Amino acid sequence: MKASNIKILESRLDERNYEVLTSIDNEQLLAFVADAVELCNPSSIWVSTDSPEDVEYNRNMAIELNEERQLKLQGHTIHFDGFSDQGRDREATKYLVPKNETLSKTLNQTDREEGLKEVRGLMKDAMKGRMMIVRFLTLGPNNSDFSIPCVECTDSFYVSHSLNLLYRLGYEEFKRLGPRAQFFSIMHSCGKLDERMVSVETDKRRIYIDYTKDTVYSVNTQYAGNTVGLKKLALRLTIQKADRESWLAEHMFLSGVHGPGDMTIFSGANAFASSTVVLSFRNTWTSSVTSPIYCTRL
Repeated sequence: MKASNIKILESRLDERNYEVLTSIDNEQLLAFVADAVELCNPSSIWVSTDSPEDVEYNRNMAIELNEERQLKLQGHTIHFDGFSDQGRDREATKYLVPKNETLSKTLNQTDREEGLKEVRGLMKDAMKGRMMIVRFLTLGPNNSDFSIPCVECTDSFYVSHSLNLLYRLGYEEFKRLGPRAQFFSIMHSCGKLDERMVSVETDKRRIYIDYTKDTVYSVNTQYAGNTVGLKKLALRLTIQKADRESWLAEHMFLSGVHGPGDMTIFSGANAFASSTVVLSFRNTWTSSVTSPIYCTRL
């Protein structure tokens, strides 16, 4: 491990969080976290494991910091995005393209060096006075050759809580893989917040995808589609990875519904061009497939 990364982490993390992080034997991972710490300059850093205690701490912090509010319905909370931050920002979402490469003209893109200078400039000291949360998750099941480990550094417990609700915890998977982990990385900051804990500089919102390094930068936004790294953002990295490795990347799901003495499997795929979700139904006992049902998204 590079001494410079270790020095940064030793100086900025307390004993508990330093031990949790460095228990993962992956130099590239430590370099990413050290870079995020140096760039965003948080006042403190918390590294989450897969433990139930850490999951509960995350939820409680989202409430304590007023990023989420409790509802009368027991165990449920709500988060409000700002009025100008309630959707994916397509114009501010861009691929960072090296000078010797080209992507489809249908994709928003900018020169990689210029884009990195811009977005990293916006993220400079963006977490000052706040806590950085370091999260480990996986796309796909743990302990599988087909899953992709992911790490996200964020200053939002709402974003981190959303990751807990939507994706598989991956700290133990990172430990298992060690130096073999080839992961996606996401660096996110809400930027400046008002008294409601809402991002205010949405005109400076940027979601930049550095596909050459499997890294996404997101700043001055809270909306999940712009910030929850394993959602839309990781799919964009997955598409590039699939193209390099000759496989297909797509939004899909597989769900089993139990009935009396039977189970029905639902499979679905997101068809981007028509904004339609295609569902097929298979009975596990007869192995028969019905005609697809097309459900247009609103």
